[in-house]
Amino acid sequence: MTKKQGGEDTAGQLTRAAVIDAALRVLDERGLAGLSTRAVADRLGVRMNTVLWHVKTKARMLELMADAVLAGIRYDELPDAPQARARELVGRYRHALLAHRDGAALVTGTYPAEPHTLRFADRLVEAFLEAGADERQAAWTAWTVNYFTLGLTQEEQAEGEEDGARLGRAVEPGAHPALQRVLPHLQQNYDARFAFGLEAVLSRIPD
Repeated sequence: MTKKQGGEDTAGQLTRAAVIDAALRVLDERGLAGLSTRAVADRLGVRMNTVLWHVKTKARMLELMADAVLAGIRYDELPDAPQARARELVGRYRHALLAHRDGAALVTGTYPAEPHTLRFADRLVEAFLEAGADERQAAWTAWTVNYFTLGLTQEEQAEGEEDGARLGRAVEPGAHPALQRVLPHLQQNYDARFAFGLEAVLSRIPD
């Protein structure tokens, strides 16, 4: 459907939204390491130049994909209390990242000033301001929460079945006595670790 007679692609018959949707499907199937503009073109059945006509570069495609990931965040039925609202927003952010294979790694590698990303950031900062934080505290808390969520979620998505066992074998009681004591708390249980870290950050915001 995207080729003229003679085999040339018709870029106008394809939308940028369709390209990004196809790119997210490639991401889910192959992971970030297997994502390329050629792979997206193959999935759409078009030439690579057609994909590039819509997204210009792979870096730009990644930015648009990252913004599309955040399009999965819902804003309905949020708590009225600002700190509780911030907590819920960040939880939904994490779920949006987890909805795509390597979603956190994708978003971590981009800095998209795009509609869905800006909407989430605005609502999060708004909650901190309403809670009584000043402008710098609201901005820096939003950054801290964002980096924490991306980092922990990226670790969660990258973890293999043997990672915990490998850590256990590497920690030696004689050489790493403190790590040995806390070893059970360093492994897995990402939901609990996320809740703990989020509360540690939000505890600095007025309630």
